Amino acid sequence: MNKTPFSLAPEYRDYVWGGAKLRPEIVPTAEAWIIYAGNRISSGPYAGRTLSDISLEFGSDLLGARAVAQTGNRFPVLVKILDCAQWLSLQVHPNDEQAQKLEGEGFFGKTEAWHVLETEPNVKLVAGIKPNTSADALTNAIQSKSESILDLVQMVEVKAGDTLFMTPGTIHALGPGMLIYEIQQTSDLTYRVYDWGRPETETRKLHIDKAIAVSNPDAVTSVLQTVQAGDGEVKTLTECEYFKLETVSVEEKTVGLDTRGESFHGLTVIEGQIQVSAGEEAFVLNKFETLLIPACCGAYQIKPLTKSRVLKASV
Repeated sequence: MNKTPFSLAPEYRDYVWGGAKLRPEIVPTAEAWIIYAGNRISSGPYAGRTLSDISLEFGSDLLGARAVAQTGNRFPVLVKILDCAQWLSLQVHPNDEQAQKLEGEGFFGKTEAWHVLETEPNVKLVAGIKPNTSADALTNAIQSKSESILDLVQMVEVKAGDTLFMTPGTIHALGPGMLIYEIQQTSDLTYRVYDWGRPETETRKLHIDKAIAVSNPDAVTSVLQTVQAGDGEVKTLTECEYFKLETVSVEEKTVGLDTRGESFHGLTVIEGQIQVSAGEEAFVLNKFETLLIPACCGAYQIKPLTKSRVLKASV
């Protein structure tokens, strides 16, 4: 395939809890899906095609040897930006084994991580169940479909720059007043536990039996140790068997990176403005813009045009 990096056109989701930061002209807008299989390529020789389409055609040239060894030619991650103006539902995700048992062959679990981009003061989210909560107590609370579940959950206060890793089985919910970068397995399996008194509709059902089947009362998530990257440094925020999330800080120094054929790199600017150079091509990226670097690209450089910070997604 052509080694040139390319841009992706984000897709938006208009859920009830969304805000006005992603698309001020369309409120509420809850999510921008910035790297996922269905994205249309918006620059370069593959413009107009979907990421899924070229993943299937080019395999390891796009995805990298490590990604293909794990998930074949299926694009392996989904990256979103979430604008949370209200509480999201309390929810839980299955692992791969549970997903196939409950939904059938071809379904995958959902391991995910959050990086907090912006917050209002004193914001909180739900990250697991309080210690010493029995499985029976959790089951009863889920079955009640009521706010009694709130007595069991663990609230965590977060701020911009925090990172959290969420294993399957962890009951969780993002709260109002935060903008979140989320990386996850390519899966849309979500089992709702409680939806803050919103009416249960066809598109916002509770999934009581499945939620009970996959919930783990011992699964608790805390804020990971804050990682500070100096000028020209690349630091890992979190990683697992499904994805790796790194932060790249550039103020004056140009950073050289290399895919080494192992994995694509998804670059999203979260502060400032950068120039990405690969071969004879150069791309200018502004805040919240994303560029995908194919695994076959090899070496490339990130040059700061202003003081900048970039999140790099890979596997």
